[in-house]
Amino acid sequence: MAKSPGNTPVQKNEQLTITIEDMTHEGSGVGKVDGYPLFIPKTLPGEEAVIKVVKVNKNYGFGKLLELKKTSPERVEPTCHVYCGGCQLQHMSYSLQLQMKQNQVHNVMKKVAHLEHVLISPIIGMDDPSHYRNKIQIPVDEKNGELITGYYQKRSHRILKNQDTCYVHSHAMNEVLPFVRHLMNKYGVKAYDEKTHRGELRHIMIRTGHFTGEMMVVFVTRTAKLPAKEQIIEELTEKFPFISSIVQNINDQRTNVILGKKTKVLWGAAYIHDTIGDLTFAISPKSFYQVNPVQTKVLYDKALEYANIDENDVVIDAYCGIGTISLFLAQKAKKVYGIEVVPEAIEDAKKNAERNGIDNAEFTVGRAEKVMPKWKKEGLKPDVIVVDPPRKGCDPEFLDAMIAMEPKRIVYVSCNPSTLARDLRILEDGGFETKEVQPVDMFPNTGHVEAVTLLCRQNT
Repeated sequence: MAKSPGNTPVQKNEQLTITIEDMTHEGSGVGKVDGYPLFIPKTLPGEEAVIKVVKVNKNYGFGKLLELKKTSPERVEPTCHVYCGGCQLQHMSYSLQLQMKQNQVHNVMKKVAHLEHVLISPIIGMDDPSHYRNKIQIPVDEKNGELITGYYQKRSHRILKNQDTCYVHSHAMNEVLPFVRHLMNKYGVKAYDEKTHRGELRHIMIRTGHFTGEMMVVFVTRTAKLPAKEQIIEELTEKFPFISSIVQNINDQRTNVILGKKTKVLWGAAYIHDTIGDLTFAISPKSFYQVNPVQTKVLYDKALEYANIDENDVVIDAYCGIGTISLFLAQKAKKVYGIEVVPEAIEDAKKNAERNGIDNAEFTVGRAEKVMPKWKKEGLKPDVIVVDPPRKGCDPEFLDAMIAMEPKRIVYVSCNPSTLARDLRILEDGGFETKEVQPVDMFPNTGHVEAVTLLCRQNT
């Protein structure tokens, strides 16, 4: 039996029966042996499980579920048995998923932000937490001479198997993907091989307009040439008339970055369109656009409510992407300034403003932490700042610039409660008060949760 580090009460490869007492924010069950915590995926609080210890650290270990002696009433039969690692909560009732995410937000507000009594509203879930994604990026590989598609096994680059149906993908994407794979095999398109840097097709991306029904299919290739391009396009568009755009993206680099720099339209339009409320947005292959369109409207409505804008307000929208939140804000504000580091996104934002007849939104390319101090020196005084950063949260320079600008309100849209809580502590110390946090379940069956937070400048 493998030796344990230090004086841990369990050893690697040991089998034991354990009661699950708690749950991590990622959805793994937590059991204890003489006070030593073990994290066991696919288990729920209250269950009695036979496990195998697979990793032992000084202060905690990891186990693998072998058998359940007693099951929780919150356990449900998973719709998908592939367990690619994406939907790690599918064995859990939706009500327990929402409770877990609510607790996650509560815990970080208390332990990281040190906000004991902030109002955290009940999480907003979905009526139907399935088939919500409007975008997929599927890697391809080759097995027994045949091109296959599917997701990588967790912590590997090995595709599990052909995966034709996914519980969180839209129904239309579940129809199109296997037919695309069939065409690739029919016309001899070779899968890209990471080791040899040979083969043609690296990824298949599909994007849909949830409310318009439009679809874009993107072939990410190593080579500039896509074999049998005309035949593939003809068969694909004949079978699925709702496809409005077929695009090729060329990525000839040895990299795990999915999209390359060069994109060309093979058939149809360069964009598809979707709507949020009464606004229409053009979406390109590289556009950042929320993947759950139903909950996006919920999220943005809450951000707009917190912003509480009138016709005299000047607003900054940092990390504005293609202008989705900016244009919502511009419908009520005097002026909106959007910042985004991706030039293509800013071009899309400008076109989206024009498309919707909005002329009081101005978009700037740059890093928010660099642009904001510059605007501060130039005398720009926003009434409201809306920020929607990536998972790493806001840079210290950006937080300093927000504090120095002294807006009346800050609306912080976050996809990572931990970095949100860290940044709220800095903003609180800089003279702002956290008024309310609203969790929103944008990604059912996963451990992710979004939150919208309202902060007001103290003494205003």
